[in-house]
Amino acid sequence: MTAPQPLHDRALDNLQYIRSAMERAGSFTAVPGWGMVLLGVGIGVTAMALKARRAGDPIAHGPSRRFGLGVLPPFLVGALLTYVLWTSKQLALLPAVWLLCYGAGVMTGGAFSLRIVPVMGLCFMVLGTIALFAPPAWGAWLLAAGFGGLHIGFGLIIARRYGG
Repeated sequence: MTAPQPLHDRALDNLQYIRSAMERAGSFTAVPGWGMVLLGVGIGVTAMALKARRAGDPIAHGPSRRFGLGVLPPFLVGALLTYVLWTSKQLALLPAVWLLCYGAGVMTGGAFSLRIVPVMGLCFMVLGTIALFAPPAWGAWLLAAGFGGLHIGFGLIIARRYGG
């Protein structure tokens, strides 16, 4: 028969369990660092679902649902504005709209995620603001800096600090 576990050790185990449960209940942690590095819509969604499953987080409930509901309105606004700008031949404004709406979505959804996610959204919004006032020729470069550079940079940080 083994000796009983000291009360101090059991208390620390219980506190660690409670802390872990509260963190999972309060924030969406399945933001996939490696998925962002390789981001494409299919890759990003698949990586998010896999990371959530590994962590035991339900993807359609709790913090992940709040994350999704937070990103949805700005993404829908971006889609609507894209249609309007496309049909009115105002293509030079698309990079600014895409960066600003994506950044707003990441910031609002990121309120239910890791602290670094809203920071990434803010960086997208900064690039979008620059795109509003920059020459149209800069649009593609700003999109590449955002959807390429920021995703890779923040993806590496998330992968390193938050486990994949």
